[in-house]
Amino acid sequence: MQLFQKQKSMTVILFSMWFVLINLLSGCQPDSDDHGIRSVSPEQKQQEKERDRIEAELLSKLDVEKYQGDLPVLLDKKVIRALVTYSPTDFFLHDGHILGLQADALREFEKQLNQGVRKAKDKVRIKFVPVPFNRLIPALNEGVGDIAAGMLTVTTERQALADFVAGHLDSVDEVVVRFKNAPAISSLSDLQGKEVHLMRGSSYVEHLKQYNQKQADLGHTVITGIETDSRLLSEDILELVNAGIFQYTIVDGYKARLWSTYLDQIVIEQNVVLATGNQIGWAIRKNSPELHKALQHFFETKAKKGTLFGNMLNKRYLEPNRWLKNPLQSNDRDKLNKILPLFQKYGDQYNIMPLALAAQAYQESKFNQALRSHRGALGIMQLLPSTAKDKNIGIKKIDTLEPNIHAGAKYLAFLRDRYFSDPAISEQDRLFFSWAAYNAGPAKVSKMRNLAEEMGLDRNRWFGNVEHAAARLIGNETVDYVSHIFKYYTAYTLANYLVSDKNDVLKTIPSDTNNTLSVCETAFCDTLQPKDNGATTTPN
Repeated sequence: MQLFQKQKSMTVILFSMWFVLINLLSGCQPDSDDHGIRSVSPEQKQQEKERDRIEAELLSKLDVEKYQGDLPVLLDKKVIRALVTYSPTDFFLHDGHILGLQADALREFEKQLNQGVRKAKDKVRIKFVPVPFNRLIPALNEGVGDIAAGMLTVTTERQALADFVAGHLDSVDEVVVRFKNAPAISSLSDLQGKEVHLMRGSSYVEHLKQYNQKQADLGHTVITGIETDSRLLSEDILELVNAGIFQYTIVDGYKARLWSTYLDQIVIEQNVVLATGNQIGWAIRKNSPELHKALQHFFETKAKKGTLFGNMLNKRYLEPNRWLKNPLQSNDRDKLNKILPLFQKYGDQYNIMPLALAAQAYQESKFNQALRSHRGALGIMQLLPSTAKDKNIGIKKIDTLEPNIHAGAKYLAFLRDRYFSDPAISEQDRLFFSWAAYNAGPAKVSKMRNLAEEMGLDRNRWFGNVEHAAARLIGNETVDYVSHIFKYYTAYTLANYLVSDKNDVLKTIPSDTNNTLSVCETAFCDTLQPKDNGATTTPN
């Protein structure tokens, strides 16, 4: 498999950017050497090492006990459990470090709680408890955690379930973001008849349903809002817009501005706002006045705008070779039209969806059969000759197109059937794990699954679970590998509905409705249309 190429000079520049950004946003200048890289004292290094050791312990040894209580109960236990969601903005792992907006804010809250407490045994600790985004409030009320520390927009529906401390950001607008080559818009009405892709279960979904209902009541055309696959966060959707795969989305303005620095193909329509004046903050259980008071004091005194929440971005998104490409550009589309029958032939033979196999090939080589990696991997599927010669594969002449695709499909099926046949693993995740093993090897994937279990995550699910153990264990290459293939598959599945050219092979490919990844999971079946009775529907 082709490995990401590292450019040493670019890495130095990126780390310089990172450190300078952090210090500028926290109101101080970095101590730097002649190259602009902040110097770190031995004492600071030791403190950071100890901090990360504690964080790793808190993250990996999650309590199974469920309990509830206000701040006095939590202080007595010396632990406050913070429910967090992995995302490249809010909470993520990099080289064993816990980073992100929520992680930094929670550290500051921990410091404030421990002011004046001298003995380590008497200090309260924040324990990070990772959960999926749609589990933040349910897990809070089940007693799994004490603070739902996500960038949660305060809505009427959520206020019925939990109390909020909305100190992160005030007056947040939900703005339209488009691909730079998509038609510009000056009002929401310009989106009528267009498709807008939204994160599933988000406040954007709720607000667009309300908008569409009002438009329908007036007899106007509504906006076709489409909830994306549940595995895609708003950052993923912005990346898909940046690649031109999606044309429009709606996100919080602060997040759009944060990422527009690095996603140079998106345009923020600042004056086209779906909802305005939103508050964003943390949720706590109802009837927790002491915890509410402590958090409110924290936000009023420590978490001022422009300090904590102008944080650094996940380094993997700053590296130039991490960006998603658009597999539907004319040149790549022409290549796919020529070779898709081979993906269909061997996909059918090994029970792999043709478009999923094509998406993997695009990630590996951009359909370049002449490609040779520095490790000796060959062709479209980037297989090592030794792998193709193995008795379990036994395909010759992989330096030519059809045997290369055949060998890649057979090897992927071998990984799936040999290592991921446990009935507890869904058919979807068997494919995801097979992709991961194709990239990193089955032995490493086994270690990832074991680590995920130690971290309190589901060892049988890749997205939102084992992928985070993978990032902690070996870095982001395999995480990006699987994520990009899935997004390319998403693009191909979407294109399968859009093609009108009778000569376009994509039009002849079945929609994978009977295969591992259903169209409803990946091709956005949930459109946001108004109810006939005038009622609105809240997100999950």
